[in-house]
Amino acid sequence: MPLQDVGYRPWNNKRCGPSTTIWVIALTGIRLAWESRWLRRMVFFAWSPALIFAASFFAFEQAVDEGRLTSLGTAAQRGRNLDGVGMLGTVLADALGGNDGDVDIQTTRHLVWTRLLLAFMRAPQAMLLAAVLGLVAPTLISRDLRAKAWLIYFTRPVGRAEYILGKSLILFLLVLVITMLPALALWFTGVLVSPSISVVFETWDLPIRIIAASFILAIPTVFLALAYSSLTAESRIASFAWFATWVACWIAHGALSTADLVASTQDGGIFTIESVEDDRSSRSLKREASPIRRNFRWLARAAGIDTVQDRWAWVSPYHALGAVQAAIFGIDTRASSWWPSSMTLLLMSVSSLVILAWRITAPASS
Repeated sequence: MPLQDVGYRPWNNKRCGPSTTIWVIALTGIRLAWESRWLRRMVFFAWSPALIFAASFFAFEQAVDEGRLTSLGTAAQRGRNLDGVGMLGTVLADALGGNDGDVDIQTTRHLVWTRLLLAFMRAPQAMLLAAVLGLVAPTLISRDLRAKAWLIYFTRPVGRAEYILGKSLILFLLVLVITMLPALALWFTGVLVSPSISVVFETWDLPIRIIAASFILAIPTVFLALAYSSLTAESRIASFAWFATWVACWIAHGALSTADLVASTQDGGIFTIESVEDDRSSRSLKREASPIRRNFRWLARAAGIDTVQDRWAWVSPYHALGAVQAAIFGIDTRASSWWPSSMTLLLMSVSSLVILAWRITAPASS
């Protein structure tokens, strides 16, 4: 009876590097997350605001092509709805100011496109991204801790860095799909509907700014979401902590901003709601009295049209991200506007990465 070799068979093929491990972890996580119908719906819904903003790009370029930019600016100053939703009127009225003469089309186009793209990334996409990350991120590491999957991960040639990078890549790809790609698609739509291909050279910097703003948005949010996921084996707790952070910081920012506003509008020692509103109007756009500007005040703030400096932006991750993105797009380059917020995002990223590395190493060392 012959003896059979039941030992380990030699591996004669080429071994893959750490990058392959990262992609395997990332693609597996994306495949598992994509099984959720809610995630598919939210990703699909995340592209819907791009269709609304595309109407503004189309209306603006049609006016340029037909030579109606001056009359369009006059209509915007009077508060008329130019694109069916009112966004273009708000942005164009600020871009043209009170200019009734010749309009520099290149400068106006660059400013209008920049403000629309900034508003698109700050208002709808940032909020949708927070919701998507709150749905996907809490289960990425907490599920492994609950199932003790790290016993399988780290007994194989998978390092802690590869594990963290693989999990982070899952969320980075979601950021790419939700923020970067729709914004680039908007820029490309503007190029397609423009009267000349030369618009590419006039707005060549906008895709670079979009990519930079997307990375600024992704790094702190991804690391914070993964840090919460690593702190507990219950994904519900991690999800609650994620949303509670955004909501609590938003409320704190609103309370501090309101307190500053009330303190700056003292009238004989008496603070009134009317004085607060009057001061807010005088410190923001003077042309905000039109119906479009009243209805789209959120757009004026998101697009950087409201020039009042938000000195409490660093308190809230959402407002801090908006301040830094405004600096990246060249809308508000005052150091006092973006420097404190950038320090908040840096501290949030570093502390989250430290917690994440500690929690990933803890199970294997215990």
